[in-house]
Amino acid sequence: MAKKVVASLQKGGGKEHTKVIKMSKSDKTGGYGFKSEIVHNDKVKEWFDKN
Repeated sequence: MAKKVVASLQKGGGKEHTKVIKMSKSDKTGGYGFKSEIVHNDKVKEWFDKN
């Protein structure tokens, strides 16, 4: 699936976007979870601050 997303972003303005992944630890279970999203390059820092 990742290849399909990357291939579709190469058309047009795809280089203006970045896939961001943030890891977080659950307080209840102690396990780790991941949040991922494709964000515009200008909004990457804001996304990490928000999430």
